[in-house]
Amino acid sequence: MIPSQVKTITCIGAGYVGGPTMAVIAKNCPHITVNVVDINPERIAAWNDENLENLPIYEPGLKEVVAEARGRNLFFSTDVDQGIRDGQMIFISVNTPTKTYGTGKGMAADLKYVELCARQIAKVAQEDKIVVEKSTLPVRTAESIKRILQAEDTEHNFAILSNPEFLAEGTAIDDLQHADRMLIGGEEDENGQHAMEALVDVYSNWIPRERLITTRVWSSELSKLTANAVLAQRVSSINAISALCERTGADVDEVAHAIGMDSRIGPKFLKASVGFGGSCFQKDILNLVYLCRHFNLPEVADYWEQVVKLNDYQKHRFAKNIVDSLFNTVSGKKITFLGWAFKKDTNDTRESAAIYVAKELLDDHAEIHVYDPKVTKEQIFKDLEAVGMSPLAKGDERGIEESITVHTSPYPAMEQAHAIALLTEWDEFKTYDWQEIYENMHKPAFVFDGRNILNAKELAEIGFTYKGIGKG
Repeated sequence: MIPSQVKTITCIGAGYVGGPTMAVIAKNCPHITVNVVDINPERIAAWNDENLENLPIYEPGLKEVVAEARGRNLFFSTDVDQGIRDGQMIFISVNTPTKTYGTGKGMAADLKYVELCARQIAKVAQEDKIVVEKSTLPVRTAESIKRILQAEDTEHNFAILSNPEFLAEGTAIDDLQHADRMLIGGEEDENGQHAMEALVDVYSNWIPRERLITTRVWSSELSKLTANAVLAQRVSSINAISALCERTGADVDEVAHAIGMDSRIGPKFLKASVGFGGSCFQKDILNLVYLCRHFNLPEVADYWEQVVKLNDYQKHRFAKNIVDSLFNTVSGKKITFLGWAFKKDTNDTRESAAIYVAKELLDDHAEIHVYDPKVTKEQIFKDLEAVGMSPLAKGDERGIEESITVHTSPYPAMEQAHAIALLTEWDEFKTYDWQEIYENMHKPAFVFDGRNILNAKELAEIGFTYKGIGKG
């Protein structure tokens, strides 16, 4: 029988979603034992490290939550089978990257890790289980998971729930602790209703009941993709207008403020930038595009695909502006990147605009110096390798390590630079001594503000040639 209350929860996957989500559940539900399991021993060792500065994820507030619950009712382990046996409710929170091969290459979600989880649950389970999709998945994946479970294990009942995450990196703990809404999709049979009741019971320990939305499982799955698509659409919309602002003499921040005052539109996600990044927006839109093509809706697919194309255009436009401004060549010139993470207050670099801007400039033989307060040198090199910049820069005799230098402090990174490109909106960048920086740069000294966070007037008075996004 599917329980309507649970005392043990297991999460398969200790990444950006699984780790913080389970930590917050454990903090707010001391009566529930929460086990987080992962096959990566280094990641689990980092979650168990006595020094909370060494947690595998940087997220404001995370270490305090882990400190409160770890060892009390929050446990991290590599024993996946034991976690499955112990958990009455099992969250699947594994990676679902965009496929890089075969049917759906470049668009469809790769569900091989989800399927492997389902088969392992069926193999190991010794009682009825509630299985919760936490990874972002295509519509009707729950149906596939259930078919696999039932085919592999005919003895036990499995209720499948969709519980998509709506976390923004940098504010994930606050998003979990003070959620706008928590979406739970389930089946309409008795087992489905018991399962939804059990998950509602977990979240109601700290989230008001009116914010717990229960739907059909397919509506829940599609709501996640749609939410990210609409948010990304807003970013691409204002970025499209930023290009027009630069040509006409308008100021994109003034335009965004004016339209954001309209209560029907609102101000959020109308900040022009070098482009959106992160693990979700592009992946989820491409997944949506693939689904639309699969169901023979080409016009709908084309509409959403344009959001991604505009984002790629914005990154290319930023890189081209650097080359054009530096007298049509950056060959041998020192370009300093302030920021590599896709946004502030996270060490996540997935789909960061910095990667693609760097690739274009490296292709033009620039010498790039990077400072980011949270991203490691090893991660930066991995990111460049992933976009084909290893072992040699395109058309260049130099290897990546000779083309790009990663700094652990900001001022040496900017010394004798021809230009500074601000790629991440870290607050500390606004506090620097820009007069000192100017004096130690080649002239003319350029600043390309990809996030529009610096004081353009102050920098211009110092002597910089300042170029912001959408500043005509």
